[in-house]
Amino acid sequence: MNANANANADQNVRPDYDEVIKSIADYVLDTPIDSEEAWTTARYCLMDTLGCGLLALRFPECTKHLGPLVQGTLVPHGARVPGTSFELDPVKAAWDIGCIVRWLDYNDTWLAAEWGHPSDNLGGILAVADHLSRRRVANGEAPLTMKTVLEAMIKAHEIQGVLALENSFNRVGLDHVVLVKVASTAVTAWLMGASRDQLLSALSHAWVDGQSLRTYRHAPNAGSRKSWAAGDATSRAVRLADIALRGEMGIPGVLTAPQWGFYDVLFSKTNRDQAIKPEGQRQFSLPQPFGSYVMENILFKISFPAEFHAQTAAEAAVKLHPQVRDRLGEIDRIELVTHESAIRIISKQGKLANAADRDHCLQYMAAVPLIFGELNAEHYEDTFHEAHPIIDEIRDKMEVIEDERYTREYLEPDKRSIANAIQVFFKDGSSTERVAVEYPIGHRRRREEGLPLLVEKFRTNLATRFPQQTCDQILGICDHHQTLEDTPVHRFMDRFVI
Repeated sequence: MNANANANADQNVRPDYDEVIKSIADYVLDTPIDSEEAWTTARYCLMDTLGCGLLALRFPECTKHLGPLVQGTLVPHGARVPGTSFELDPVKAAWDIGCIVRWLDYNDTWLAAEWGHPSDNLGGILAVADHLSRRRVANGEAPLTMKTVLEAMIKAHEIQGVLALENSFNRVGLDHVVLVKVASTAVTAWLMGASRDQLLSALSHAWVDGQSLRTYRHAPNAGSRKSWAAGDATSRAVRLADIALRGEMGIPGVLTAPQWGFYDVLFSKTNRDQAIKPEGQRQFSLPQPFGSYVMENILFKISFPAEFHAQTAAEAAVKLHPQVRDRLGEIDRIELVTHESAIRIISKQGKLANAADRDHCLQYMAAVPLIFGELNAEHYEDTFHEAHPIIDEIRDKMEVIEDERYTREYLEPDKRSIANAIQVFFKDGSSTERVAVEYPIGHRRRREEGLPLLVEKFRTNLATRFPQQTCDQILGICDHHQTLEDTPVHRFMDRFVI
């Protein structure tokens, strides 16, 4: 046998699973969650995420996507979609739940080298857990309880968030929903009872999928796909978990395979400071072991349905509103001081094409509360925008400036600030004070201040779909940790049926 033949034979040796995949699988299967803070925060996260989904049902552009693919389809032990009467198979239910919780850009957020919304994973988690709970009861077995849902949430948050700490998918043009797919695949396969080999297989298939391009979040292509992309990802995760549990073989070298693997094909243009392995491949960095860090430090959107990098800008604008509301025509210029990520993701000038374009525009999300003193979901709609040309006039007067300290502290693990500052200058030479907000109200540093408001947000969102008695019943379950943990998943989901 010649040297080339020997080389080809060596290349055909099937490798062991990539280390990242094994680390995720072992974490999901073997790591107990012993952080009381994580369990408590997961309960609040569940409430907030469901409330965001219920609020989204007010918008026809969202609800047109919901329901079975074939009208009239009946699914035995089907999963419920909160706020609707739908009973769907777990794959479509995951899509629908993921769609509604993400639609208004109002659920939780994680900001690091990569960004995202870990509660997006709840689409797959709730759909699978609800279906399994109903099927177990039908078979005379004990149902799943909401404690299992909370554990799956903590672990999905952790997988998505730790992978995001130092690995920037956006810099190579990939959307963060790749991490939703991976995290949801891991925890839904676990819910389904996957063995280690089945879980490894499922995860490998999540990575081998062609991943979503980020172009639908940025000008000139920004559009409503960004509102259902995570639902699509968590739904795909349920499908992949099911495929693996049916015995489908995995792709063990999916990340590291030369030329054909994820690193070489899709991750080769990552940050210049990303470590390069001796063999020349760029690898994921996992700076810390998986635990419960992400859930403990998750960012809640409490005050505004706005892309998270603009939360503090909107808060600063609300504070300045009394000083500028009667002087809008006198404004000469506005300085909006921010951090690099906000500039790269959501700083936009010129025409904004649709609601999805507006809720990812830093200047728009600052202009509206400067003018009106508030920012809500309706403010992004075409009818509102067209009725108030003053918004674009104010946008045109904004100068966006990077503060290097803001940029640095955005990435510091002990701070994770999301700072913005605004100052308005008038034509007569006078100005407002410079109002800076470095941590949004949903930040861990403002948790004591934020949690009562988070509960009130949930209460308000519940009232958009249910009578007072039902709202009180749901709040009664969610307000007490042990009561929620002990509640069967299907009984909990039945509370949300219309």
